[in-house]
Amino acid sequence: MVDFIPGLKLGELFYHEAVKPVLAADFPQLQYAAALIGSGSEILGFDTPMSRDHHWGPRVMLFLSAADKTQYANPIAATLSRKLPYTFYGYPTNFAPPDPADTGTQLLAPIDHGPINHRVEIYALNEFFVDYLGIDPEVELAAADWLTIPGQKLRAVTAGAVYHDAPGQLTRSRAKLAYYPHDVWLYLLAAGWARVGQEEHFVGRTGYVGDELGSRIIAARLARDLMNLCFLMEKHYPPYSKWFGTAFQQLACAGQLTPLLLEVFDAQTWQDREKFLCAAYTIVTEKHNALGITAPLPTQATPFWGRPFLVSHAEKFAAALQAQIQDAEVNRIAARTLVGAVEQFSDSTDVLSSTPIMRQMRVIYA
Repeated sequence: MVDFIPGLKLGELFYHEAVKPVLAADFPQLQYAAALIGSGSEILGFDTPMSRDHHWGPRVMLFLSAADKTQYANPIAATLSRKLPYTFYGYPTNFAPPDPADTGTQLLAPIDHGPINHRVEIYALNEFFVDYLGIDPEVELAAADWLTIPGQKLRAVTAGAVYHDAPGQLTRSRAKLAYYPHDVWLYLLAAGWARVGQEEHFVGRTGYVGDELGSRIIAARLARDLMNLCFLMEKHYPPYSKWFGTAFQQLACAGQLTPLLLEVFDAQTWQDREKFLCAAYTIVTEKHNALGITAPLPTQATPFWGRPFLVSHAEKFAAALQAQIQDAEVNRIAARTLVGAVEQFSDSTDVLSSTPIMRQMRVIYA
């Protein structure tokens, strides 16, 4: 087995040592960007040797203007298929055709003669963003645009690596998408706290009537909501579920919160589950106060309306955040609903991965 090279590093080497020389020799006047962004565990920096079993290998994405793509895409692809080496750092550069039975996955397929079916993929930059995110980052984005682009996709286009950007447009587009506008961020924080407030007392209420399974499910949902709040507070887009916990470990608060959340999952009684959740609430509420975006709010859990269940009273945090929103469009949305962004009210893969469905979601905020 060939030594593992993380995909972003392999892409960098592949571009500079194999692709760039061909482009310089055969298309010297071409203005383009070269990068790896979008889908793939390697884009997030989370690929491992296991990742090599599908859709992984020496590859790079080229971004051209729409006119240059029309003129040069086919000649570039054909030239590279003739001139690229058959192997690169021990890995084949040839890929099998997309497998229609496996969502179009392409696997490495060694060859030693003939044209190479490479994965130097050529895009018109604006078309790529419209296809992947449903928006053109060169155009001013409305609040509803931000709210209907899943954070996992925003992370995917702002992560990865840019190896070359002569026009500069890719770099500018990524900078515009680096994080939410301030008032959209406030709205998302308010929505996150609203979710906690809606269910935090159910951990004890379900346990109180002997529903241990229900109590554990709700506790797990609350743990995920707290983790999502931490991503928001530290201004990092969360990835999709496979890498959610891994990315969480990179946050500043993970060292404090992770042991408590693991205790929540291991707790055998609702009382212990509540105890560890309350300790987690204190950390997250203190983190909120440290942001200085609202007046300080209480950080210690107290009883829920006289019942024997301790809660953070998260609805107070939601209300305080909502009161700070100044943007008229965001205020209008917040006054109508605190459902938040699409990934705050749906974890359906079909919703979060489909650009047409994302576009349809805008009606929620109309």
